[in-house]
Amino acid sequence: MEHMKDLCLDCLESYYETDETMLVLSDVFDALNQIPENTFDMIFADPPYFLSNDGITCQGGKMVSVNKGDWDKVNSFDEKHDFNRRWLRECKRVLKPNGSIWISGTLHNIYSVGMALEQEGYKIINNITWQKTNPPPNLACRCFTHSTETILWAQKADKKSKHLFNYEVMKEENGGKQMKDVWTGSLTSPKEKKYGKHPTQKPLYLLERIILASTNEGDLVLDPFCGSSSTGVAAIKLGRNFVGIDNSKEYIELSKNRIIGECYA
Repeated sequence: MEHMKDLCLDCLESYYETDETMLVLSDVFDALNQIPENTFDMIFADPPYFLSNDGITCQGGKMVSVNKGDWDKVNSFDEKHDFNRRWLRECKRVLKPNGSIWISGTLHNIYSVGMALEQEGYKIINNITWQKTNPPPNLACRCFTHSTETILWAQKADKKSKHLFNYEVMKEENGGKQMKDVWTGSLTSPKEKKYGKHPTQKPLYLLERIILASTNEGDLVLDPFCGSSSTGVAAIKLGRNFVGIDNSKEYIELSKNRIIGECYA
């Protein structure tokens, strides 16, 4: 497998680094601006959902605030959409011609992301619906229970771009049948949070499927909002290289401890 030192990323100041992994504590734009174009084979992004609106939700049977932090707040749609266009523009620059990008989100942000993808020169390949088997109940009882998230899969809108899809691998995982665009599974299990908690942490099975579907061993995967680095743990375990960026020292330290504990212990 290709080593991180061979991937022309000495432009970045790493917080933690191994032969296969680099964690970067930085503003996402500051970090992406330093990375050469056409660097990554795949990007998975779980950007801020901008749902911190002082509402309430249920967590572990208790009523809690939906607020995630200042990073999840925005003052207007224009501000939100400008943010999405900016980071997607930079991701397109550092994505290889035949690479692809996956973005997860809820109704609070995913429609802006979808529009921004088209505006920034991407072509959407699939619209995945992740159906959660154990979503928190709706406490207000004034709408249906929120039990899904959307994951958009896209490539560069260039006729020469040929995204990778490991069709046979996905078919085998689905019992010999074509895999559909509705994926059903549980929320992140407590055992995946033993090194710390992130409010929007994704389960490993979800990232493993995404990585297996669209990369090969030795490929380089980027997560520009890495949080607790579920992407990184899945990538490393599957023989890929990983770069994670986050502007929170707390979450970068969590990522470091989790990667060491789950991948290198």
